[in-house]
Amino acid sequence: MRSTRKTSLLAAPLVTAALLTLSACGGSADGSGDDAAKPARKPAAAASVKTADSALGKILVDDSGRTLYGFTKDKPGAGNCDADCIAVWPALTSAKDVKAGAGTDAALLKETKLGEGAEQATYGDWPLYYYVGDATPGDVNGQGLDGEWFVIAADGKLIKKAV
Repeated sequence: MRSTRKTSLLAAPLVTAALLTLSACGGSADGSGDDAAKPARKPAAAASVKTADSALGKILVDDSGRTLYGFTKDKPGAGNCDADCIAVWPALTSAKDVKAGAGTDAALLKETKLGEGAEQATYGDWPLYYYVGDATPGDVNGQGLDGEWFVIAADGKLIKKAV
């Protein structure tokens, strides 16, 4: 009996940690899993993409100066980032057209449909994402992560050099 009690006391923190991890990964309250088709955050009413100087050269950022990334597993114009991925790499979404700002080529900026009327911005062949590890405008902490995430240049190509 004593060893069972000790095992229960040791298992309780592990079970709690597992439940917290699962709840952080998303999913709907009814267990239907519909959240996978939804953007990770509420779409902006309007958004724009522009360029900014960084240690990697001129890169794409949003209108607040937050760095935008491309995911090498995406297909041209279509995202391949699932619900767990979107939790760390939120998509740049907008309820209206995303506008081309300073330094960008408007012909490269398009959108792809997501759930609930939102659209994810794409630039060149790359759907655009943020990285939750970027705390302030100009951060490029997502650069090169897992060999799959890279900032995007004004010409629509991924910049694959190290920071």
